[in-house]
Amino acid sequence: MITTLLVANRGEIACRIFRTCRALGIATVAVYSDADAGALHVREADTAVRLPGAAPSDTYLRGDLVVAAALAAGADAVHPGYGFLSENAGFAAAVQDAGLTWVGPPVKAIELMASKTRAKELMAAAGVPLLAPVDPAAARAEDLPLLLKAAAGGGGRGMRIVRELGDLPGELTAAAAEALSAFADGEVFAEPYVERGRHVEVQIMADEHDGVWALGTRDCSLQRRHQKVVEEAPAPGLDDGLRDRLHDAATAAARAVGYRGAGTVEFLVAADGRPYFLEMNTRLQVEHPVTEAVFGLDLVALQLRVAEGEPLPAAVPPQPTGHAVEARLYAEDPARGWQPQTGALLALDVPAEPGLRLDTGYTGGDTIGVHYDPMLAKVIAHAPTRTEAVRLLARALERTRIHGPVTNRELLVRSLRHPDFVAARLDTGFYDRHLAALTAAPDESGQRLAATAAALAEAARRTTATGGVARFGAWRNVASQPRLRRYRGEPDGREYDITYRTTREGLALEAGTRVVAARPGHVTLETGGVTRHFAVASEGDRVYVDTATGSYTFTALPRFTDPTDRTEPGSLLAPMPGTVVRLADGLATGTAVEAGQPLIWLEAMKMEHRILAPASGTLTALHAAPGLQVEVGALLAVVTDAQEEPTA
Repeated sequence: MITTLLVANRGEIACRIFRTCRALGIATVAVYSDADAGALHVREADTAVRLPGAAPSDTYLRGDLVVAAALAAGADAVHPGYGFLSENAGFAAAVQDAGLTWVGPPVKAIELMASKTRAKELMAAAGVPLLAPVDPAAARAEDLPLLLKAAAGGGGRGMRIVRELGDLPGELTAAAAEALSAFADGEVFAEPYVERGRHVEVQIMADEHDGVWALGTRDCSLQRRHQKVVEEAPAPGLDDGLRDRLHDAATAAARAVGYRGAGTVEFLVAADGRPYFLEMNTRLQVEHPVTEAVFGLDLVALQLRVAEGEPLPAAVPPQPTGHAVEARLYAEDPARGWQPQTGALLALDVPAEPGLRLDTGYTGGDTIGVHYDPMLAKVIAHAPTRTEAVRLLARALERTRIHGPVTNRELLVRSLRHPDFVAARLDTGFYDRHLAALTAAPDESGQRLAATAAALAEAARRTTATGGVARFGAWRNVASQPRLRRYRGEPDGREYDITYRTTREGLALEAGTRVVAARPGHVTLETGGVTRHFAVASEGDRVYVDTATGSYTFTALPRFTDPTDRTEPGSLLAPMPGTVVRLADGLATGTAVEAGQPLIWLEAMKMEHRILAPASGTLTALHAAPGLQVEVGALLAVVTDAQEEPTA
C-alpha cells in the first residue's frame, strides 16, 4: 500500500496528482528546481526536496537526483506525471531498483513503445494502416511534405514540417537539437505529413490481471507548433465502425506489450476517414481530464490502484455521459509567433460554476519564469451535449480574470466560437488557416469604452486619496475644466485620449455616455441605453479592465509625452502645469504663423502665460484646446520652420 508519493514533476500536473493523493490519504512529496522554489506545487506538497539548478537537464531530468529525493523524504512510490522522465525506461527501472513503487507501465512496455519501429509493428498486427517511415537521406520531392519527429518525445518538441528538399538538412539538425535538449535523446525520424488530418486518440487503462479498458476517444486537432491547445471527448463525427476499430487497435496494442496503468494510443485520421497510427504515450496525458469528465473517473486514482496491484473496478468501464472540452491557457502571444511571455501573474481567477474544472500550477502573485512550458492552466467544461460544453467553456474563459503577461485567452474564446469548430470541422491545420482572424485587434469601440472606465477609476482613486478634491502634482484643478488621460491598448498598440469633467453631480463624459458610478475598482457606464460594468485594477502603469464580454489591458501614458523624449524641432512645450484658456484666432493644423506670434495662452497660479511661435512656418500639430489641463513639458503644438519645409 502506497503511503507517501513523490511526484517527479512540477506545475499543474504535480498539483493535480497531489489533489487525488489528499483524497486518498496519501502523503505527498514535491521536487523543485531553484526557479520553482516558491511554486504552487511546492506549497501544496507535504514535503519538498530541492534539485539544485534551474535548467531541466540539471533538475527534473536528473533521474538519480529524483530517486535520491524520494529516499531522503521517505517516499515509497514515484509518479512521473507527464513530460520530463515520464517515458524514460531507465528512470522507471531506477525507481524500482531503489525499492520504490513505480506508478507507471512496466519498463519493458515503455521500451517497446519508445521504439517507433516496434510500436508500428504492433499496430500493423492490429490491422491499422501505418504511415511508412521515410529515410531522410533518400527523400525525394515526391515524398514531400515530411514530418520530422523526435523518437523519444512528445509535446510537439523536435517536430518539423518540411515542404522543400533544400530545407531538410537544416530542419533535421534543428529537430535533433531540440529533441536532445528536451528528452536527452537526439534521435529523429521522418514520415509523410498528412494535410488536414485529425488527431484522434484512445485512452487506455490496464491492470496486471488481464483487465484492459478502452476509455473512448479524444480529438486533439487544434494545435499550435504541433502542441495541443483544445481537446475534447468523445471525438466528434466518428462513425461507429471507425470508433470500434480505434478501440480494438488500442486494446490490442496494450495487450501486446503487457501494459499496465494509463496510456494513450494516438492516431491521425485522414480526410477520407482512414486512421494512421502515430504513437503510444506510456503515461498520463495532459488532456486526461476530458476523459475523466465523461466517464466519471479519477485516472490518477486508478493509476495508484493499479500500481498497488489491485484490479480495475470492473471488467468493462462505465458508460460515458455527455461531452467535455478542455482549453490550455498559455502565457504566450499568438499574434507574435506564439512567443512565450514571462513576468508576474497578478491575478488568475476562473469562474467556479457547475460543470467547470480548473487544473493549474499557478495562483495570483506567482511569477512565470523562462525555464519551463508557458502553460498556466487547463480549463475543462463538461455538459450533456457538445454544444453546451463548448458554450460553457467559452463563456468561462471570457469571464476569467488574468492580470499580468499576455495570454492566449482571447484566442481560445474565439477558437471555441469559430464556425468551423462549432460545426466540428476539425483538423491540425486549423490555426494555419484562421490565426490572422483569431488574433485580430479587439473591437475599437469596446476597447475605447474600457479605456474610459480606466480613466474614471483612476480619477475616482485620486479623488478618494485627496479627500474628495482631485489633485495633480502640487496644485489644484479647477473642478469644471476637462481632464485628459491617455492609454495604449495591449498588445495591439492603439492609443486613446480620454477626456472627462468633474461636476457637482460627479464625473461626466461627452454626450452619449453617462457615468452611472465610478469607484477606484469599479465603473458603471451607460451608452446607447445599455448599462455596462467594468472591474478595474492597476499595477504600476498597467491597467486591467474586466467586463462581462471580455478583458482589456492598457498601459497608462503621460497625458503628453515627456519633453525629454521630444526631439522634434519646433515643439511648443508647457513651461508649467496649467490650464489652456484660449488659442490664437483661427489657429488650426496647417495655419501659417510668424516667429514670436502668441499662439496659446496658459493659465497657472492665477497668471496667464503666452506660448509663442519659435519660428515662422506652419503649425503641423496642435494638441492644445481651451479648458485642457496640462502638466510641465506637455506637448502643445509643433511649428515646422519655413526654412525646413520641403519645396516642390
